[in-house]
Amino acid sequence: MSVSADAYRAALRRHPAGVAVVTLMSDAGPVGFTATSLSSLSLDPPLVCFNITHTSSSISALRQAASVVVHILGEHQLEVARRFSRSAELRFADPRSWSALDTGEPLLAETPTWLRTKVQQMIPAGDSTLVIGRITRIHCADNHGALPPPLVYHNGAFLGTTALSRA
Repeated sequence: MSVSADAYRAALRRHPAGVAVVTLMSDAGPVGFTATSLSSLSLDPPLVCFNITHTSSSISALRQAASVVVHILGEHQLEVARRFSRSAELRFADPRSWSALDTGEPLLAETPTWLRTKVQQMIPAGDSTLVIGRITRIHCADNHGALPPPLVYHNGAFLGTTALSRA
């Protein structure tokens, strides 16, 4: 019994996911992509994982990268998520939208939470590669004790959660 790609997509559209943007520096300049597959993998050592499709314009640079920054987007960053899910040449077009960490990776402006991550392992899996990274640095913005509202991906759309939290 086989599962069609359409049935698979339709089922997983029902599963909401947090939105992250992964950035790295390549020989050609900054590279980044939207990832909705970010997951905690291990507490000791601190590991996260995400996947990238083999057809992604960012995969070649990722294969060469020693480290990346995983940006966990807030709902105020809807346009960032959209920009990084579209054409690669537009992702870093505005120099005010990012800066470089002291270690060289691109850091997106106004990101409430980010993780600098050393690439530990890349595992081919179907039409994607599973990337496992060890967290070496964490930034969590102090929002006076309140967590920033997250951005989620559900049913093919980016959504905020503020309306839900008020209900």
